[in-house]
Amino acid sequence: MTHVHAPVLVLCAVVALGGCDRLRSVGDDPVAAAPQGTQPSAGAASPGLAPQVARTATAFDRTTEAEKAAALARPVAGAELGRLVVSLGNPAEQGFWLRSSLVETARPGVVRLASGKTAQVELLPASGGGAQLSLAAYRALGLGLTDLPTVTVLTR
Repeated sequence: MTHVHAPVLVLCAVVALGGCDRLRSVGDDPVAAAPQGTQPSAGAASPGLAPQVARTATAFDRTTEAEKAAALARPVAGAELGRLVVSLGNPAEQGFWLRSSLVETARPGVVRLASGKTAQVELLPASGGGAQLSLAAYRALGLGLTDLPTVTVLTR
């Protein structure tokens, strides 16, 4: 009876190891684990989405140096809307944005860290769940991809 189990075990091992190359290509980068189907096919030009071949935060973040500089320019901030703990939003969605329950319609705004560092963002209404900040804003603010910072949200 043991000779029957050996081929089954070998088959299970082959199937299990078949996915290892996928794990190796993604590594420990949480950005690379973005859900498939949220990105256009490789080579497709879409300013709002990262390329399907992106595997790192740098590859997903398609913002230009000029866009980053504009987002980090000292903003003229208005009224404080509230404070939120934010997580990293969909890395395939480009731009500087914050999705939260603090607004009902899109509008310009500012996020400020406890350190005083700010970024100008587009404030977007959330469709449920917690507040999410774009990859470009995370990187511009010097946040780690797994950080859960508290930000003060202001109008602009």
